[in-house]
Amino acid sequence: MTATHCPYCALQCATSLVRGSGAAPVTVQPREFPTNRGGLCRKGWTAAEVLTVPDRLTAPLVRDAAGELVETTWEHALDVVAERITALQTAYGQDAVAVFGGGGLTNEKAYALGKFARVALRTANVDYNGRFCMSSAAAATNRSFGVDRGLPFPLTDLGGAGAILLVGSNLAETMPPAVAHLAGARDAGGLLVVDPRRTATAQLTEEAAGIHLQATPGSDLALVLALTHVVLQEGLADTAYLRERTDDPDALYRSTAAWWPERAERVTGVPAGVIRQAARVLAGAAPVHGGAGAFVLTGRGAEQHSKGTDTVTACINLALALGLPGRVGSGYGCITGQGNGQGGREHGQKADQLPGYRSIGVPAARAHVARVWGVEPESLPGPGKSAVELINALGTPDGPRALLVHGSNLLVSAPRLASVRERLASLDLLVVADVVPSETALLADVVFPVTQWAEEDGTMTSLEGRVLRRRAAITPPGNVRSDLAIFAGLASRLGCSASFPTDPAEVFEELRLASAGGIADYSGISWSRLDAGEALFWPVPAEDHPGTPRLFADRFGTPDGRARVITVEHRAVADDLRSDAPLYLVTGRLLQHYQSGAQTRRVVELAEAEPEVFAEIHPRVAAALGLRDGGLVRLRTARGSMVCAARVTGDVRPDTVFVPFHYGGAAAVNELTNDVLDPVSRMPEFKACAVELVAVAGAGFAEVPA
Repeated sequence: MTATHCPYCALQCATSLVRGSGAAPVTVQPREFPTNRGGLCRKGWTAAEVLTVPDRLTAPLVRDAAGELVETTWEHALDVVAERITALQTAYGQDAVAVFGGGGLTNEKAYALGKFARVALRTANVDYNGRFCMSSAAAATNRSFGVDRGLPFPLTDLGGAGAILLVGSNLAETMPPAVAHLAGARDAGGLLVVDPRRTATAQLTEEAAGIHLQATPGSDLALVLALTHVVLQEGLADTAYLRERTDDPDALYRSTAAWWPERAERVTGVPAGVIRQAARVLAGAAPVHGGAGAFVLTGRGAEQHSKGTDTVTACINLALALGLPGRVGSGYGCITGQGNGQGGREHGQKADQLPGYRSIGVPAARAHVARVWGVEPESLPGPGKSAVELINALGTPDGPRALLVHGSNLLVSAPRLASVRERLASLDLLVVADVVPSETALLADVVFPVTQWAEEDGTMTSLEGRVLRRRAAITPPGNVRSDLAIFAGLASRLGCSASFPTDPAEVFEELRLASAGGIADYSGISWSRLDAGEALFWPVPAEDHPGTPRLFADRFGTPDGRARVITVEHRAVADDLRSDAPLYLVTGRLLQHYQSGAQTRRVVELAEAEPEVFAEIHPRVAAALGLRDGGLVRLRTARGSMVCAARVTGDVRPDTVFVPFHYGGAAAVNELTNDVLDPVSRMPEFKACAVELVAVAGAGFAEVPA
């Protein structure tokens, strides 16, 4: 029996893998752990099936002269990639090659990817799919608190709270075991959920007089400004906390003074009375009023907007007004999504970062990491392009001519897919490392088959900043190798003298040194401590340090230790409603699937439960279109169109259409989504754009004309 963690979301539920035989090399059993408390969701229970899917990649593939991907040896595949990289960089410069990582990679692989890009390739062009996930929350917490850790407290702290405000998070479907931690607030009538849909999480508010604030898509910022207005104007704020622990309390009053609930009602559609009630419930649970504790939590629904950083900032300001951050049993946090979304953004695969959450533009940070890597600081490239900007530059005259993708399925997960497909097709070289032939892998010139969760050792960092051990239980099939072996093999062929270990334990020891003294300091963490069962939350600056479960007790991570009050103002969705597109399109996740669906769509039980994409439509809209439940509807935005079955339901607002984003090909809703960027985080506006609906006659998806 091997103790490890689930391969999916950042909750990182603890599991045990029991060795089997034949078609089922392992079975999954839940394991008692603070985050999942012995529970698993449907995806976790079926995770072992991904290990034996029929189309598992087991040998390298190279596209031949006829345009077909054919099996080859590792030596040949690595030679082909190295030779083409060398030729392209000789002709066009170091930045002609780009690297794109993923939030599911272990800490060791994320670290090695960033090092490989900057030392072996010497390119500035490296970013990852976490830019599509947590980047707005990271940007907001960094500028307000000076530190980005999704939850700066253990998840178990939520259990004692009297009120929890969830802004744009559907935990009941995305992280079902986490719902147990909402029970205290739910039973107290203090569960407050902001979402344009009546999701499974929003339905929890109906069990004990909680509040569902069913706001217009893209209006969360206005709603939170109004909640803060009520807290401040009704004398519910923790004024002593604001005076002692923030830099400019007056700015908070000034910036929310005009957001009275009646004004917010016109923008959000949430009645003014409900806004006041929610603010009073949240404030009543705050420590300043003798409450049991209160939390403000954000998710992708609030963050995946061109104003996502400002929306999270408004949520932080609300938490500050109530004196929550740094208090035991209260606080602000971001519900990190991807399995290693936290660790993945800490150790160097992000365009502007070096290991330890250091900024690549800071000379001292560059000098420290360069010493660990055995290179000169001036040899390290500067900040590169963010994910969407990097994708848009591919194949252009001054952009990258080659792209190496590790742990990401861009042809499903990126916005405005027609443009993404065009840019990938324009490359001279596309290399994809994956476990299955994903939509992106099928477009590649070279495909590397790599290990997955139960076949590899390493570490992951959960949504709480808790560093966890991933342990190998089985041997990978065929000629599968780790991403670490790819980096080492290519670095050697490219003539790089720096060391690229293939043993993840050795890579972690190097990561410890590189992170030492950084914001995300792992230097005191060792595999032996993790294997001994210690719960280590970073920072852990020494081997005798117990870790830091809770941040900000005495000071924030800013130079003067005070939280920054950043004033923000509401603005409309970038692609707002118009006469020819009178509804909002929002996207999201389903209980049965995960991210781009490359894994879960291959699990029979999950695929049968939700086999096809659909659009949730309000009955009033369906009636106006003459559309029945299950009928076909065309969705059209300024970027593209798709056809799918309609699910007619009163769980969405009449101005809202919901489509899950887990499906590929003609079923990929990201063909329609907007790639306009948040000016701070560079997050694209996945979550809201104007859409036109047209009922379509026909019986099947494939039979509908374009």
